[in-house]
Formats: sequence, C-alpha cells, structure tokens
Amino acid sequence: MNKAFKYRIYPSPEQEILINKTFGCVRFVYNKMLANRKEVYEQFKDDKEVQKQQKYLLPADFKKEFEWLKEVDSLALANAQLNLQTAYKNFFRDKSIGFPKFKNKHHDKKSYTTNNQSGTIRMIDSKTIRLPKLKDVRIKLHRQLPKGSVIKSATISKTPTGKYYVSVLVQYEADMKPVAPTIETVLGLDYSSKSLFVDSQAKNADYPKFYRKEEANLKRAQRKLSKRKKGGKNWERQRLKVAKLHEKVANQRKDFLHKLSRQIANAYTAVAIEDLNMRGMAQSLNLAKSTNDNGFGMLKTFLGYKLAEQGKQLVVIDKWFPSSKMCRFCNNENKELTLSDRTWTCSHCGAELDRDVNAAINIKNEGCQMLGIA
Repeated sequence: MNKAFKYRIYPSPEQEILINKTFGCVRFVYNKMLANRKEVYEQFKDDKEVQKQQKYLLPADFKKEFEWLKEVDSLALANAQLNLQTAYKNFFRDKSIGFPKFKNKHHDKKSYTTNNQSGTIRMIDSKTIRLPKLKDVRIKLHRQLPKGSVIKSATISKTPTGKYYVSVLVQYEADMKPVAPTIETVLGLDYSSKSLFVDSQAKNADYPKFYRKEEANLKRAQRKLSKRKKGGKNWERQRLKVAKLHEKVANQRKDFLHKLSRQIANAYTAVAIEDLNMRGMAQSLNLAKSTNDNGFGMLKTFLGYKLAEQGKQLVVIDKWFPSSKMCRFCNNENKELTLSDRTWTCSHCGAELDRDVNAAINIKNEGCQMLGIA
C-alpha cells in the first residue's frame, strides 16, 4: 500500500531561501514547457497530430539558457514535467477539463515533489529529515512511519501563513484481510447541505459549520485588507491575519472530518455513498458557501482509504440513481419531487417519507445489491 504522511518542518533561513527558489524554478519550467506545447497545439489543431509530436522542450533544455535552474533539485523540475504531461493527457481525454493553465506566482499552491534515490530522503532521527539539496531539516515527527516502509518521494509545501510541510510518500506491506459485509454492517450516506449527511439509520452528522462561525471575523479582516496599499508592510500584516483565519477554518474542518470518518470506518464493514459533482452543485444551486464548507468530497476521500486499510469497502453509487425520488418500500419513483420537498407521500403505497432518510436507505440498499448482499 502507498500512503503519504504529512509533517511540519522548520527550515533554517538558508533552507527557506532554497525552498522558495525551487518553488519559483518549478513554476518557471512548467510555464515554459506549457507555452511550448500550446504553440504546437495552435500550429496543428488536430488532436492526433498534436499527440504524435515528440519534440517538446524538457527541463534540461532550459538549463542551457537559464543556468540558475541548476541551483535547485533536478528531480523537482522533472516532476513538473510529469505533472504537465498528466494535465495534457487529461485535456485530450476530456476536453471539458480545459487546456492546462499557466501557474501564477501569487495564486497557485507553492509546492514541489522530489524522489528518493538511494537514501536521498530519509529520517535521520526523531527531529531531523534528510532532503535533497536541503540536507538536514528539522521536523515535527508527531507519528512514526509504518515499520518496514520504503520512502518513495517527498512533497515540500508552503502555506499562505508561511508554514512549511513535507508529505512523505511511503510504500509498505499492509495486512489487509478482506472483511465480508453484512446488511446490518452496511451504512448508506445521503448528502445534506445543512448537516453534511443523513445516514440510513436516520442520524445526521451535525456538522458545526466552521466557516459560518468565522464569517463575521473574516468579513471584518478582509474589509481592512481591501483598504491597505497592496504590497506594503501593513497590507502584508493584514493579509497574514486573513490567511490565519482561513487556515483555522480549514484545520477545524479537516479535524472534524478525520475523526468522523474514523468512527464510521471502525463501526461498519462497508459504506455506500453517491458519486456527486460537488463543484457543479456549488455553482448551480446557489449553495456555494454551504457546499464548500461541508467538505463532503473530503469525507469521501478519507472514508475511502480508511476503509481500505481495514479490508473494508467504499461503494460509490451512480449520481443519476434516483435515491430521493424512489420509495424505499415499493420502488415507485416520484418524478415530480422538487428540491424544496423535504417530506412526501408515495402515491403507490401511501408511505410517508422523509426525503433524506429515504434517500440514505435507498443508497444503502443499492450498495448492498452491488456488494451481492441479499
């Protein structure tokens, strides 16, 4: 199994300079290679002809002209090339994704990935990690790596508040004995804008809505930031305050979802969940704040790997499955049901149905069918 472990690191001032140089070089090389590919694409236009072209510029080609690229980790530049190739393939696979975009110094995430080659990435002791070019960096090792694990790569990142982290990807032998699910140990989850989800046992997650609680403070801080002269010391000081508020909300959300997903993964052998397009829902239903605050997609990701670690399953139901419109007793479909209808009466069997609970039970039943449980 491959798994990443994220740790806080405390680089020295010299190491900080080199890390920030690497961020800039990775972004520079990515944009240069993308400009080259965009030029080729505009020249040929035909997808098959474009994909046949092999004369794309590589990171090594830019080192001849820009010698300062040699100062940073060459594997970080190579991984930028791989990331661009993936984005390029995704574009040809699905044009709705859009052509790869240029990276922006001020808006894109600051990170780079480097690979382990013969021990270039390793834990020296409980307080130190060895990284390529950076050498020994102080680390907060709040949990140990799995025994017998092999380090594959490391991703160094910087948050808007100026904190540095390293995500160490390891490969290890996991003792995952498949657990046979039963109908009693399968849980169905239906997305709810108000409470994150309602499950098939008629319980809701009671999500605390961390963003909403901090919204007034964020509004006040952002208003002050808008009145500062951009680039000045006061602007930077206020920008940091805004970033810290956003970071606090993000950390609260992650902490809540990690604990909740762990409880569910430990209690059930399988979880059935809908494959929803959360970004589309946020844009089309005027529910952007609530949808983005809930972090339902993040919960799905957390459940996926936590269940897999224990030999359990996450069953993903097709998004077009009529979970809300179908009566769980007689399978009659109410096609006239609207989003505002929270309860409804089945015209076929006369059952009084709560929209969310009914949907969660239907999702569980569909998941049981996909698992082969009678």
